[in-house]
Amino acid sequence: MPDSAPTYAGDAELDRLLAAADSALDAAAVRDLLAGVLAAPEPEDPEAWMELVAERRSPALAAQLGALKRDLAAAWDDGLGAGTDHGARLAELRAELERRGLQGFLVPRSDEHQGEYVPARAQRLAWLTGFTGSAGAALVLAEQAAVFVDGRYTLQVRQEVDTTLFTPVHLAEQSPADWIAENLKAGAKLAYDPWLHSESQVKGLRKAAEKAGGHLVPCEGNPLDAIWRGQPAAPLAPVRPHDLAYAGQPAAEKRAQIGAEIKTRGAEAVVLTLPDSIAWLLNVRGGDVTHTPFALSFAILRADGSTTWFIDERKLTAATRQHLGNAVAVEPPEAFGPALEALGQAAAKVTLDPASAPDWAFERLRSSGAKLVPGADPCLLPKARKNQTEIAGTRAAHLRDGAAVTRFLAWLTAEAPARAGGDPVTEIEAAERLAALRRGDAAFRDLSFDTISGAGPNGAIVHYRVDAESNRALGAGELYLVDSGAQYPDGTTDVTRTLAIGEPTEEMRDRFTRVLKGHIAIATARFPKGTTGSQLDTLARRPLWEAGLDFDHGTGHGVGSYLSVHEGPQRISKAPNPVPLEPGMIVSNEPGYYKEGAYGIRIENLVTVVPLSAPPESERETLGFETLTLAPIDRSLIEASLLDAAEIAWLDAYHARVRSALTPELDPDTAAWLAAATAPLAGEQ
Repeated sequence: MPDSAPTYAGDAELDRLLAAADSALDAAAVRDLLAGVLAAPEPEDPEAWMELVAERRSPALAAQLGALKRDLAAAWDDGLGAGTDHGARLAELRAELERRGLQGFLVPRSDEHQGEYVPARAQRLAWLTGFTGSAGAALVLAEQAAVFVDGRYTLQVRQEVDTTLFTPVHLAEQSPADWIAENLKAGAKLAYDPWLHSESQVKGLRKAAEKAGGHLVPCEGNPLDAIWRGQPAAPLAPVRPHDLAYAGQPAAEKRAQIGAEIKTRGAEAVVLTLPDSIAWLLNVRGGDVTHTPFALSFAILRADGSTTWFIDERKLTAATRQHLGNAVAVEPPEAFGPALEALGQAAAKVTLDPASAPDWAFERLRSSGAKLVPGADPCLLPKARKNQTEIAGTRAAHLRDGAAVTRFLAWLTAEAPARAGGDPVTEIEAAERLAALRRGDAAFRDLSFDTISGAGPNGAIVHYRVDAESNRALGAGELYLVDSGAQYPDGTTDVTRTLAIGEPTEEMRDRFTRVLKGHIAIATARFPKGTTGSQLDTLARRPLWEAGLDFDHGTGHGVGSYLSVHEGPQRISKAPNPVPLEPGMIVSNEPGYYKEGAYGIRIENLVTVVPLSAPPESERETLGFETLTLAPIDRSLIEASLLDAAEIAWLDAYHARVRSALTPELDPDTAAWLAAATAPLAGEQ
């Protein structure tokens, strides 16, 4: 903090300044507000929260608000307690369960909204086990405990979790349900928090508990929360309108559209529990969780389009209140339960998503007399099918983002080898450099996820996150993998590039080229309308399979429009997915290969589904992909002899497009580097 930063003058002075600004808050209310502000991610503009205190602020008021925030932030922590004794926490949880007459408890890595990104308050899995991945769960019984992860986190879980306390279990080898059936004792009560599990999840867990002769029971009040001293407050970040110039469709039209869909289902209302669905529906954006601009909230939308939004009103700016108009009623979060009961008492036909809505909501509706019409969240598909405004926006965002990534690649190519013998470039320095280049764009709002900056063996950790302890130099003869993205109001980006630092080995070139072949196979795929991503997944894996190789993650995930970088329902993966790919959907194309303890390779572009002109004899509408990402692919890692003529033609055409689009955005030195980095590969076999 600079020496000139003002000190806090006290609550009396703040009250005086607040009154002068016609604020509805006093100093005590500001302190309460700040508890939530500090529990939310720090935005690019650290003073953005002040708009919630007063729309117009004098310099003196802004200074005192900033001083109070600094004072409170100095004493705030995330409640996780770095370096803590997780054994003691596990023992305390078991004692709490015993006190309640329970023999086990489920700890998912989720909140009430079943989201990937959760606030500090909901980091229960990390608090208990130390595991910080974005997906997973723990199962705690009286005498044993397990933590479940997928293929992205098999290395990370063993680095972060004390395996004498929690046995790591790969989800591909054993599901939580199978583990319960095998380990739960007859007659035992296995508890779960009904807010943190969907109805679909609960059905599977209950069946497993019954198979073991035990009982799955909901608990009133989360037992882990009961022992988590210092659990952060609920996050509180400003909610602002998402301009029609970016959204492309007025919120009133969206509400009418979803209302009509509700009618076709034979329902009178839908309960919305996914914050990104609500953000899309109302054309608003927030900042309650890391890197994803939505506000944690619930909503009920009726067939006539009228909507009740259950959200802490302190998050709403004056502009947002005006934007919502009279058709959206705002109620506090604690009114959500009574509102569900009112639907039940009216015997209303209510639809909600069993895959994402908390079991608590189903039970509240069911017990009060509602007639349930289960079905997928009706916002998912229209949100996934980007309109023309959103597609134009993401193209513009990818152009600017591609220029920033290219400046980074040019810098890294020059710096990493030259400094390897002296003060080498590190993973942290590289990630910070890339973030700084993106921040040079006035439209930059945030990263879209924590940058994966992995050198050598760290690149083999699929969701690696560098810290001071793991930070590694980019060494000569190694590969460097950087997976990054950004949030702009006109689009969300996600790009991965793998670079050779110095001279790569023949094995590295072989593996990289096989990954590239899989990437090109997806990029050039032509498929009939109705095809799912699961049907395309093998195209990306075949070149690796031919060498007895594979990768343990999906080939592609959906991406939002200034929303979540991981968006459903579309995806490209081995896992069965019944959702067909449709025009306007954005997905990633990111096959990879990972050699544990040595290196990782991934090549990722975002693509959007587009209609293709079909030959005259075609019997079905044909679709394909338009590549959105603009950034060069490392030619030094390509073994050209493994590519056929069509693959070389695709790569050369892609690089020509990258060069043509980005050169006007770059300084002369970077443009010259790009020209060399995108030189045609044809003729080099």
